[in-house]
Amino acid sequence: MIGSRSTSGVNLTLGSPAAGSIWPRLRVPANPTQTPKPGRLALSLGPHPRRTTDGSNDYRQSIWPKPENVTKQSLEDEVQSALKWLKSHSTKSTLEGMARYAIPSDKAFGVAYKDMKVLGRLLGRDHELAAALWDTGVYEARMVASFVADPSQVTPAQMDRWCKDFDNWAICDTMCFNLFDRTPHAWAKVTQWSSSKDEFVKRTAFALLWSLSVHDKRAGNEPFVQGLVFVERAADDERKFVKKAGNMALRAIGKRNRALNTAAVSVARRLAGSRNATARWVGKDALRELTSPTVIRRLARRLGV
Repeated sequence: MIGSRSTSGVNLTLGSPAAGSIWPRLRVPANPTQTPKPGRLALSLGPHPRRTTDGSNDYRQSIWPKPENVTKQSLEDEVQSALKWLKSHSTKSTLEGMARYAIPSDKAFGVAYKDMKVLGRLLGRDHELAAALWDTGVYEARMVASFVADPSQVTPAQMDRWCKDFDNWAICDTMCFNLFDRTPHAWAKVTQWSSSKDEFVKRTAFALLWSLSVHDKRAGNEPFVQGLVFVERAADDERKFVKKAGNMALRAIGKRNRALNTAAVSVARRLAGSRNATARWVGKDALRELTSPTVIRRLARRLGV
């Protein structure tokens, strides 16, 4: 049921069937003192209702004053609403199928990734909510946190805390591709985590290097050349989730441009000739793709950029 309330001639949409029980969010103008155009303060699951994007006083609370404990209660309500939404989109078949992909299901509902993305879009960027979702320990809530967290507010300490909690490849890779590689600390964490003894922390280093190869359009070749050093150093790690991430990082770097392809192929050839079986697999598998006609043609079209 959609209800609306008029304040200063502006209709405020208070609920939406599409939003389910998720807390309604009001999209406010950059300057709350300006009179918004009719219809601009419609329901949105974007900026969080507890604050405006410019750090000024909460526009909604200036209209309807709330008790002092509203922030805490609102956050708790939002977390519970998000969990309820996830449960309502879960299926038994999805939960049972997680084992086939080596994803633990003891703290999961069984929600498809596409639905997690939908909830992430509905919630919008809200770093405080992301942290609260992570603290639930629920697999899907933590996946959604990767969409909701604000990269500009992520600290190195938070990255370390979350990374230590990773217990499967899916949360590791999703966090790298949706959040970690957009933070200013990404490259430092690649260096730090690449020497970790923990399987998923070490995987995160190479999953992050892989995602940076795809998403960091401003980086020059130097950090990726250093990344190849990390890949070669860890290539004899026989743990499945480490060696596969290292292999993916090697292949991704080698497809970035012709100069890096030459560097990656050199690393792959050395690994392919290694006496270590794991290193040989990493090298040969990467070499097969990096020297393929498809990759060579694609790089040639980029004119070496």
